Amino acid sequence: MTQVPGAGVTDHGGGVWSVAVPIPDNPLGHTLVHLLDTDRGPVLVDTGWDDPDSWDVLVAGLAACGADVGDVYGVLLTHHHPDHHGLSARVRAASGAWLAMHEADAHVVRRTREYPMERWYGYMADKLTAAGAPAAHVAPLLAARDAGRTPRLAAHPPALPDRPLPPGELLDLPGRRLRAVWTPGHTPGHVCLHLEEAHPARLPGRGRLFSGDHLLPGITPHIGLYEDPDNTTVTDPLGDYLDSLERVGRLGAAEVLPAHQHAFAHAPARVRELLAHHEARLAGLRALLAEPRTPWQLAERMEWNRPWADIPAGSRTIAVSEAEAHLRRLVKLGRAEAVPGSEPVAYVAV
Repeated sequence: MTQVPGAGVTDHGGGVWSVAVPIPDNPLGHTLVHLLDTDRGPVLVDTGWDDPDSWDVLVAGLAACGADVGDVYGVLLTHHHPDHHGLSARVRAASGAWLAMHEADAHVVRRTREYPMERWYGYMADKLTAAGAPAAHVAPLLAARDAGRTPRLAAHPPALPDRPLPPGELLDLPGRRLRAVWTPGHTPGHVCLHLEEAHPARLPGRGRLFSGDHLLPGITPHIGLYEDPDNTTVTDPLGDYLDSLERVGRLGAAEVLPAHQHAFAHAPARVRELLAHHEARLAGLRALLAEPRTPWQLAERMEWNRPWADIPAGSRTIAVSEAEAHLRRLVKLGRAEAVPGSEPVAYVAV
């Protein structure tokens, strides 16, 4: 692994590089966009946030890798979040590259483009009210909906992918052996990509894994609800994530190339840490349910990276979604249940 001075670029060897593309005003700092050399030209794993400065960094970073953005052959998207998918449209416009994404996340992209933002604000206001959020938290969402002040997160609508990312199959990348691994949890269509080739530094294990946000060296990825105004199916995102973690652990990758922080080895050990973390979190949540509580009341009492009073409104909404994902897991495991007749719905341990 070699750092390219001043370019935010790392040469991971064997025709793999990463470019640190900044995320504006975000504590994560950047997304690691990976470049994979193929016999047909460079292929990107994710693209970074849709921002002019981020675009300039991506273009300069590709140049430092010896590539031109106009030569990009294809883009493999681990998931639909804007810090991964945001610049896809610009890359495609500059190069004619295809964009590939798992169908479950492609559905999210289509839905996001088609639904007016007012509908999303109303939907989220209803969900938060049902979770026990106070009126003061919900009021700005309703005001924004009613006033039509509903800006998008990024400068442009998310790009529609051109092709699916079929899980379990070797992808059509000349000269490389890359297999898609479906890892739902962080999003319904999150995909990791297993490079089934010998590690260039001969590290023990089975190739390398582009892990997106699924497996990070020092961060526990957010697991919230899969939101869809048209779908009333009761999903289990945390269960999906835990199953996906075990699947990834069994791959035995020699090295993980995540979308944030840094590359790391010992993937099975990190998987075990995350499984233990969520089991402890479920146990702590169940202890809080010794008396009936709504999802909002649970989120207020859960441990976060700062006190609840210091968490801004948008992050509180995300925290409630994570509390609800854990609640659904407890209910599915038979460790908690809804209190009949409670409104908003409260849950209690069983």
